[in-house]
Amino acid sequence: MRWQSLPLFTGFAVLALIVGSRAMLVEGQRANRAAAREASEYQELLSGLLSLAQDAEGGQRGYLLTGEKSYLEPYRRAVGAIPGQLARIDSMTAPDDQVVQQINHIKDALSQKQAELAETIALYDQGNATKALDLVRSGQGKAVMNEIRTSMDTIRRIGAAAVAARDSRTDQVEAWLRIVSLAALLAIFLLGAYTIRQSRRRFREVVLAQEELMRKNIALGHEIQTREKAESQIRQMQKMEAVGQLTGGIAHDFNNMLAVIISAMNLAQRKLARGEHDIEKFIEAAVDAANRAANLTARLLAFSRQQPLAPQIVDANRLLTGMSDLIRRALGETIRIETVLAGGLWKIHADPSQIENAILNLAVNARDAMGDGGRLTIETANSHLDDSYAATHADVEAGQYVMIAVSDTGSGMAPEIIAKAFEPFFTTKPVNKGTGLGLSQVFGFVKQSGGHVKIYSEPGEGTTVKIYLPRFFDPEEPVMPSGRGENPAAPITETILVVEDDARVRASTTDALRELGYTVIHAASGQEALQKLAENPGIALLFTDIVMPVMNGRKLAEEAVARMPRLKVIFTTGFTRNAVVHNGVLDHDVHFLAKPFTIEQLAAKLRDVLDTN
Repeated sequence: MRWQSLPLFTGFAVLALIVGSRAMLVEGQRANRAAAREASEYQELLSGLLSLAQDAEGGQRGYLLTGEKSYLEPYRRAVGAIPGQLARIDSMTAPDDQVVQQINHIKDALSQKQAELAETIALYDQGNATKALDLVRSGQGKAVMNEIRTSMDTIRRIGAAAVAARDSRTDQVEAWLRIVSLAALLAIFLLGAYTIRQSRRRFREVVLAQEELMRKNIALGHEIQTREKAESQIRQMQKMEAVGQLTGGIAHDFNNMLAVIISAMNLAQRKLARGEHDIEKFIEAAVDAANRAANLTARLLAFSRQQPLAPQIVDANRLLTGMSDLIRRALGETIRIETVLAGGLWKIHADPSQIENAILNLAVNARDAMGDGGRLTIETANSHLDDSYAATHADVEAGQYVMIAVSDTGSGMAPEIIAKAFEPFFTTKPVNKGTGLGLSQVFGFVKQSGGHVKIYSEPGEGTTVKIYLPRFFDPEEPVMPSGRGENPAAPITETILVVEDDARVRASTTDALRELGYTVIHAASGQEALQKLAENPGIALLFTDIVMPVMNGRKLAEEAVARMPRLKVIFTTGFTRNAVVHNGVLDHDVHFLAKPFTIEQLAAKLRDVLDTN
């Protein structure tokens, strides 16, 4: 009985061995899948690292092409994210000499790339755009990126070889197992044969399912890569389209204005050469074109949130009441104006002149949309934007706001027009009826002030534009008396030091000050200005440009006031670069006159500062 049972026991033992072996094989396959997933995650981390490097490079390129600081945001985010990405890659890197070597190559190449990007940006910020672009065109950055891609390809090949080796070993084990199983199954009873046949059938189903799963995973990976590539291309196209539209609009408008200026000056020169002096209309045309160019620059700075703001505590109801006559003159008699002012309206902290410009822009747009007649409604209200609203609107913080709404009964806008309404140079008005910068200027000012703007409109149903400005919570600061001179006709006796590194601008500013009656001393740099101050202790005011090499205007002013505490200072520039403006707001007690300025604006600013105690 014992010997008769031996084959059965042997068969069960072999069957148990086969089952155990197959279990080990399945576990090996699971380990292979886990290794494959880990390899896939590792490759995704490498791809993400390459994407960050490309984002940093794209931000650098955009900044070098446009000079807009907003293009450096992708660069800063990428540079900040790269160390964390490298740390995650290091934590998943297997102790393989070849892989570690390639990772070290990638780290060295990334360091070189970041150094190259930082160097070009620094050169551009220093005003050496030509050297920055020459460094880009040298091909050094491209070579470094190629090194990174080559190292990543090598790592992929190493990983693929490891996966292939594991699969080969699994296939060999499976082949030997089949041979042993077949030999054992021929020696055992029908029960063993039946059991093994069932096992084979189930195993085949598992293998087919695994193969199908692998095929689907591969197909899914290809689809993800294709979709990511398409999305990246779309984003790049959108960026280039926006840059092209902005550049084309600027070039078009500035060329028109320059054409007027050049033509007027040429005609004036010809007449003067012939001894004729009736050139006033040419001078007026050139001045008008120059003023429109300056206004265009101011609008572009407003859109890019780079304009210097001088915020004050504002009662929106009082401000709207004060500008009612201005709005009526702008709209004409055919349009009925209604105001709905909320009681107990909160105060806001914003630049009142920019609020007036925004409301006037919206009112003029409404007038154009209504044609010969209609109703314009201006409304104020206390408003609370909750978390759910903030979650569905980008760059909006939940909180309390003062809402100013401008509504019209005009033609309205379609959704696709609303989507582009804030884009610079986008307009639906006929030629010579609008620049396409009104709403973009409103948008830039509101965002720079920490607020939110929203358009509600339907074709044929009119339009409502709502501006939300943050509520002011701090106690009101008392307005200090200006101390303006009581005798504006008193003779001018002050001496002014003009500091400007551009010789032509320095000469024109000096001539304008002398025309106003001031004694003028001029300097081309901060060091020269300090020397002139030491030689002329009677200087009453320092009129300095901000953006200058070696010593900028802010540093010069600090050093000058430290030497002469009673010295008054006025800053001027075409672009502040955060020297006296931070977060879009002028620093406390800073006197600022933006370029370009008229001689009347210069005279008023000088007296305002000099007559202040």
